Amino acid sequence: MTLYGFKRTRLACYSAYYTMSSVFSLPPLLFVTFREAYGLSWTLLGTLVLINFFTQLITDLFFTFFSKYLNLKVIIKIMPLITSLGLTVYALIPMLFSDIAYVGLVIGTVIFSVSAGFSEVLLSPMIAAMPSDNPKRDMSFLHSLYAFGVFSVVLIGSLYLKLVGEEYWHYLTLFFAALPIISSVLFFISPFPDMSKDSSKKRGKRGGNQALGIALCAACIFLGSCAENVMANWISGYMEVEIGLDKAVGDLVGMALFAILLGAGRICYAKWGKSIFKTLLFGMTGAAICYFLAALSPYSIPAVAACVLAGIFTSMLWPGTLILLEEKIPGAGVGAFALMAASGDFGASVAPQLMGIVADGSGLRTGMLVSSTFPVLGIIVVVILFLHLGGAKKHKL
Repeated sequence: MTLYGFKRTRLACYSAYYTMSSVFSLPPLLFVTFREAYGLSWTLLGTLVLINFFTQLITDLFFTFFSKYLNLKVIIKIMPLITSLGLTVYALIPMLFSDIAYVGLVIGTVIFSVSAGFSEVLLSPMIAAMPSDNPKRDMSFLHSLYAFGVFSVVLIGSLYLKLVGEEYWHYLTLFFAALPIISSVLFFISPFPDMSKDSSKKRGKRGGNQALGIALCAACIFLGSCAENVMANWISGYMEVEIGLDKAVGDLVGMALFAILLGAGRICYAKWGKSIFKTLLFGMTGAAICYFLAALSPYSIPAVAACVLAGIFTSMLWPGTLILLEEKIPGAGVGAFALMAASGDFGASVAPQLMGIVADGSGLRTGMLVSSTFPVLGIIVVVILFLHLGGAKKHKL
C-alpha cells in the first residue's frame, strides 16, 4: 500500500499514543489528593507507579514469548478500550466504595497498564512498518505526542481541580476514560501494515558482540527511564511540599512545563538531531545536574528550574536508545525492541517506588539525591556503548 494509504492508520497510532498519556500523568497529578482524601502514604502512592510499570513489564515479556500466538490486529483495535475500562474502574470504585479506595486504584491501574504495555510494544513497530518519507521523523513525532498528551492532561486536570474541586477528581478521570474510544474507532476502520517481516538478512557483522550491544542498550534505556519517570511522577508533589507552591500552580509550572520540554526535545531531535551518542551523553549529564540541584539547592528558583529542565535532558533517553539500537545494531529484531520496552518499564517501575520509600523516610529532596545515581550511571553506560559500537574511529561523538 502507498504512503497515503496508511494516513488514517498513522493518525490512529498517533491518537492512541496521545491519549495513553493519561495513564501515566493523571495518577501523579492526583497523588496529593489521594494522600489527603484517603490517608495514603508516599510509599503506597509510589507503589501505584510500581504496579503500573511492573504490569507493563509483564505484558512486554508476555508479548516477547507468545506474540506468535496472538492476533495483533485484534489487540491493537481493543487496546484503547482496555485503557478506557481501567480508567473507569480507577474512578468508580473509590467513588462508590471509599473504604476500599486503594483496592480500586490498584485494580484500575492493572487494567490500563496492560493496555499501555501492548501500546508500547506494538505502536512503534507499527509506525516503522508503514511507508514513510522520513521514518525517524515519524518515530520521534510519535514519542513526542506522549509528552504533549501529558501537558494536555496536566493543563486540563490542574484547571479542573482548581476550579471544580479536588473532591470531584472521579469525573475528571471519567472524562479521560472516554477519549481512547476515538482511537479504537480509527483502528477499526483503518488498514494495517505487515509487521511480521523478518529482518535477519539485515544483521550486521558484529557476531557475538551484538548481544553485548543489545544488553548495553537495555541498561541505557533502563537508566534513562529511571531518570525521566522519577521526575515525571514526583515533580508535582515536590513543587507543593518542598517549594510550597499552590497545587494548581505547581502542576502547571512543574508537570506541564516538564512535559512541554520533554516533547520539544523529541521534536528538535527529529528536525535537527545527528549524533545519537552525543544526544544521549548530553541528556544523561544534564539530568544528573538537574537532580543534584533539585536535591541540594537552598533556593526555590534554581530547584524549580532544575526540575523543569530535566524534561528536555531526559526527552531523548528512551526514544534515543531505540534509535541507537536501530541504527547501530541492524537486524536486532522485534524481540530486541520488546526487551527495550521491558527494560524501560522496569526502570519506570522501580525508580519512582524507590523515590517514594526514600521520601517517606528522609524527605523528597533526599529522594532526588538518591535518584541522581541513575543518570550518573547512565553516563558510564553511554560511554561504554560508544566504545563498544566502534569508538571514535567509526563514529563522531
